[in-house]
Amino acid sequence: MAKVEKTETEWREQLSPDQYAVCREKATERAFTGEYDDCKNPGTYVCVACGQALFSSEHKFDSGCGWPSFYLPVAEGNVETEEDVSHGMRRVEVLCSACDSHLGHVFPDGPAPTGLRYCINSLSLDLKSDD
Repeated sequence: MAKVEKTETEWREQLSPDQYAVCREKATERAFTGEYDDCKNPGTYVCVACGQALFSSEHKFDSGCGWPSFYLPVAEGNVETEEDVSHGMRRVEVLCSACDSHLGHVFPDGPAPTGLRYCINSLSLDLKSDD
């Protein structure tokens, strides 16, 4: 997918205030409150800001952390990571590679086969059914 570039005004017009806070300002929704935390529906999770495919329900698992968790992105180049040292912690931030929206963080405590746990905000996602 080509790089999506919009002004902050355009992002504010497109996204809800909560989605804007997460995707553009790197906020985090409260644990166990997101629409997709306990969702078992099949489909592809896409970026709420640009529609790029990010994660498959086939790679989703219940990590108990309070956010939707995946052990693998749908395609290697669809998410990017960068070091996040905010809030006095050292973490790895996950971003949509098409629009640079903040999605969440990835941790090295996930299940096989990757050992990764992509801990993603529901507000940054939209579930598209496989139907």
